[in-house]
Amino acid sequence: MYNQPIVADDFEIPQVLETARLRLRPLTINDAVKDYDAVVSSEERLRNVYHPGAEWPRGLTLEQDIIELGWHQTEFQLRTSFAYTVVSLDEVEVLGCMYIYPTRKPGYDVEISLWVRQSRVEEGLDQHLFETVETWIADCWPFTSPAYPGRRISFDDWRALPVE
Repeated sequence: MYNQPIVADDFEIPQVLETARLRLRPLTINDAVKDYDAVVSSEERLRNVYHPGAEWPRGLTLEQDIIELGWHQTEFQLRTSFAYTVVSLDEVEVLGCMYIYPTRKPGYDVEISLWVRQSRVEEGLDQHLFETVETWIADCWPFTSPAYPGRRISFDDWRALPVE
């Protein structure tokens, strides 16, 4: 868990971002069943595309997912990181997630990652989400140098950066 808020106390945290294709809103434990489905149905994609070399989410259980969502929800309330679920407009399906974390990498103030479920990649939803989030961060958040590892900077280059 991070110790320090990454936004000022008087910053009004955006609660919803909606496009014609999706909605982002804070991730909570109430999303556990749908989130779990999105994660386990996209396990290979998550391990190989967004977290190269990582084991997560291999072996993830629903109980562990609930614990992780509770952790994300707590960090959101403490303003130390922000996790958003990406859902269909009718809220029937979790399409993915987006995370804003602090970073100690020089030249960046936050690290942003996002993903969409495997079944929605071919329809271009991943690129739509990335472009939407990038604009939203620039327009609505106080960050001046967000990092997008695996997108605007390669994972290898990101890992090679020193930690301050």
